Amino acid sequence: MLKGRFTALLGPNGAGKSTLFALITRLFDTRDGTIEIVGRDLSATGASALAPLGVVFQQTTLDLDLTVKQNLRYFARLRGMSIREADRRIDEELTNFEMRERARDKIRDLNGGHRRRVEIARALLHDPEVVLLDEPTVGLDVPSRKAIVARAHDLARERGLALLWATHLIDEILPGDDLIVLHRGRIVESGPMTEVIARHGGVSLDAAFAQLTGRGEQAGEPAGGEGEA
Repeated sequence: MLKGRFTALLGPNGAGKSTLFALITRLFDTRDGTIEIVGRDLSATGASALAPLGVVFQQTTLDLDLTVKQNLRYFARLRGMSIREADRRIDEELTNFEMRERARDKIRDLNGGHRRRVEIARALLHDPEVVLLDEPTVGLDVPSRKAIVARAHDLARERGLALLWATHLIDEILPGDDLIVLHRGRIVESGPMTEVIARHGGVSLDAAFAQLTGRGEQAGEPAGGEGEA
């Protein structure tokens, strides 16, 4: 993963994408191999290695009974930010995600797309260098998905973030993206998207993905979900 780059972690359901994220964030532990975050060995430095990391998990972790601002303030305090600094950063990020007017709304009153915006804003509050997003568009309708995918690409480019986006959906990956294909817990291909396609027939990412994972079917559109982004 490189700074300023959108890297897609593409794999069918059950490939191990969420397990990989759990290992990186220390929700799971392993005695085999090493994990480094911005050059810091996770096993050697412990929780401090997670400081440069921002994470959006597949399942929402927002408190539904708190307001948008209360959720973000709570996270900021866990990160050791002062109230003044937290409120400054919260205002900035909510403005960036066009959510400033919803700051006093309870999370349960937001649609799925708006909740995702809040979670991504939360992951950015402490100015991370690396951001992980685990299937962040699950359950959203197509316009909401497209808006969040576009915003994530902008974030990587504008802020120089190393951004890892886990997905099983081909249409969330753009020609200029980097790609890691995960299958049965193993990386089976990696590189710029266009180069991966060229190495596997040069037809389309759908065809290359099917070849790499031994799947006859193509990755399709998900069912519509909650609200607009």
